Amino acid sequence: MEKYDKSIDMDSVYREYEKLVYRFLYSHTHDAEWSQELMQETFLRAVNSISRYDGTCKLSVWLCQIAKHILYQELRKKKQIETVELVDCLTDDSAPNGETSILKQESKIELYREIHLLPEREREVVLYRITGELSFREIGEILGKSENWSRTVFYRAKQKIREELKKYE
Repeated sequence: MEKYDKSIDMDSVYREYEKLVYRFLYSHTHDAEWSQELMQETFLRAVNSISRYDGTCKLSVWLCQIAKHILYQELRKKKQIETVELVDCLTDDSAPNGETSILKQESKIELYREIHLLPEREREVVLYRITGELSFREIGEILGKSENWSRTVFYRAKQKIREELKKYE
């Protein structure tokens, strides 16, 4: 595991992880400008708290945890929790392992409806996997669960979506 030491160059950390953190935030907000602002705040807080980074998780996971905390803080301030629009994300060819190919054939409206109806944890796992391009291990670390847990939740969420979409055929 990476561990904080005084030689960590935060400029290089920013260059290496800015796209990941931005995609992570954008997948939640679906707002480019707001995601950019939240990303800047994430790295500002990371710089201010890098001495507390203990290396128990990957640096990318630590940054996404900070980003998630900031996002939820902002949503609470605004008293609005927006439903994440995953339709475009789930039909994106860049998804890992082509996991979205099964869903590509379905109507976007029906797909959106079913994703929206997933329980929050399942929506989060799908979101992290597809749009954040995170591994199941990283998803587990972010959510405080195991790799197998995140893999199982993702699989079950896909199965639920498939079953519900069959009703529209």
